[in-house]
Amino acid sequence: MKEIFFIRHGETDYNKKGIVQGRGVNPPLNEKGRLQAESFFQKYQSEPFEIIYTSTLQRAIESVQSFIDKKIPHEKFSELDEIGWGDFEGREVDDYFHSEFKRILGEWKAGNHLEKTNNGESPLELQEKHFQFIKVLQSRPEKKILVCMHGRAMRILLCTLLNKSLSEMDEFPHFNLSLYKVLFDGIEFKVTAFNDRTHLHVEV
Repeated sequence: MKEIFFIRHGETDYNKKGIVQGRGVNPPLNEKGRLQAESFFQKYQSEPFEIIYTSTLQRAIESVQSFIDKKIPHEKFSELDEIGWGDFEGREVDDYFHSEFKRILGEWKAGNHLEKTNNGESPLELQEKHFQFIKVLQSRPEKKILVCMHGRAMRILLCTLLNKSLSEMDEFPHFNLSLYKVLFDGIEFKVTAFNDRTHLHVEV
């Protein structure tokens, strides 16, 4: 039995300002994000994590740096990077983005999982990368695992783990430093904690 803690990274200034990030933008955590990371560490620092997997982006790595500092083995996977938002990355949300984003989400919900922004990445393209990471997750011997990644990518990965259609990805809400716990019994994955934020202080 494996227990996997999936968390989204803490807040960045881009999150705060509503600027699209994606895999191509790499800001650090802001002060609130660092407080969120510390709150998560304070609650779960005694968990006997055997390995930490993160994306290659600094906001994910910084969110679990306190665990890394405990000398828990850490590996970075580009497969865990955020979905590519193409031309929207690094720009503030405007009316055009809102309408285009709504359109794309509608296409994804309708089953068009190859739809993507200009120069961006589709859910199916990201899912193909996730299959490679899942093989690692299943084959490695570690039983208690911490994974830090990104919101849209985490929604897609959870759908894949649970054998759900990607059309259902928005059924997995997330916030900065929210937690999904997943058990793997060698055959199937099961969610045991859903978008948990009880580790965060009210002001965080």
